[in-house]
Amino acid sequence: MNNPHHNARVEQAIAQLQRQSAEPVCAYIYDLQALRQHAQWMKTALPAGCELYYAAKANAEAPILQTLAPIVDGFEAASGGELRWLQQQQPGRPLLFGGPGKLDSELAQAVELPHCTLHVESLGELDRLAHIAARAGRRVPIFLRMNIAVPGIGDTRLMMGGKPTPFGMDEEALPLALERLRHSPSLQLEGFHFHLMSHQRDADIQLALVRAYLDTVLRWRSSYDLDVRMVNAGGGFGIDYADMRQSFDWQRFCDGLRRLQVQRDDDLRLRFEPGRYVSVGCGYYVMQVLDIKRNHGEYFAIARGGTHHFRTPAAQGHDHPFMIWRGDRDAAIEREKVSLVGQLCTPKDMLARAQQVDALATGDCLVFPLAGAYAWNISHQNFLMHPPPQMLFLDCEPVSPSHAQR
Repeated sequence: MNNPHHNARVEQAIAQLQRQSAEPVCAYIYDLQALRQHAQWMKTALPAGCELYYAAKANAEAPILQTLAPIVDGFEAASGGELRWLQQQQPGRPLLFGGPGKLDSELAQAVELPHCTLHVESLGELDRLAHIAARAGRRVPIFLRMNIAVPGIGDTRLMMGGKPTPFGMDEEALPLALERLRHSPSLQLEGFHFHLMSHQRDADIQLALVRAYLDTVLRWRSSYDLDVRMVNAGGGFGIDYADMRQSFDWQRFCDGLRRLQVQRDDDLRLRFEPGRYVSVGCGYYVMQVLDIKRNHGEYFAIARGGTHHFRTPAAQGHDHPFMIWRGDRDAAIEREKVSLVGQLCTPKDMLARAQQVDALATGDCLVFPLAGAYAWNISHQNFLMHPPPQMLFLDCEPVSPSHAQR
């Protein structure tokens, strides 16, 4: 993944926002050209027999989806709301619907969509879906999400499987699930879904996981006389916000997949559904500095906005990387450490703590890159009732603040 920290197009957009706004700037800027290039690179790097879906939970803004639509094979939804939004924005495109705790109304909603495949998380959900599909008179394609143990793969900060979790079924439940499917003609088993790790940054470990998934499905196919040819290996490819060189190596991973295909002699296809890794690099969160103060010996830059718009630093527990877009003002501080905070009445409204800056003045803009995924959409947007940030999509018409919330 390219380092997105310096972007002349974003700098021009900040200058435009400052000229046009009567108040201090607070905005998200999305570089759709960069998103398009990155997604196309990801798709091209994949070997034949692999599909690339986009997990909309990372960022489902309409221009993001529109940019990705010609490149990806489809979209993944994790709620009925996301499913409805994707159907509205990208009608007719292949959709995947996963996640635990699906309502009957959401299952019925998915059953009515002709291009939607459901990821079934439990025996109870399987029974409910079978009843709903039979009532609708449709044969519905499904994947069974499985939570298997893969020895020797280690772990990450966000484990989704390989141990007790709310996600998927363990192998002991598989015979029961298959027996129920044999008596449920309205459901068609098309494959298995695995997603054991998120924030995975080691390409070799990810390759070992994929190999384990494929071997497991081949064993099940033989043991249970199954006709399935697709394995969904999930997403979870990790980003190192402090050092992009340590992020997941997609090219190494795809090269390894290609070697794996040569070594194997089977007809299984692979499907991936990343979110963060696709869109994180296209987004920038911009805050204009309102005040600089010294308190108990430490400097604080208070800027318009905060973690109610950009929760990523708090969610990830890190000091987010940033750049300073300086104006022609005299610096208020030079060669000092300063903490970057927002407008909220809580000490947790911290985006980066005690960071060295060469110069900073009131009116300068703080620019936080890597804000294109799990940023605005995971934030507690209504806290203190501050207005939403402006939304600017480079390569298309700007979106006004009133359109920032769906």
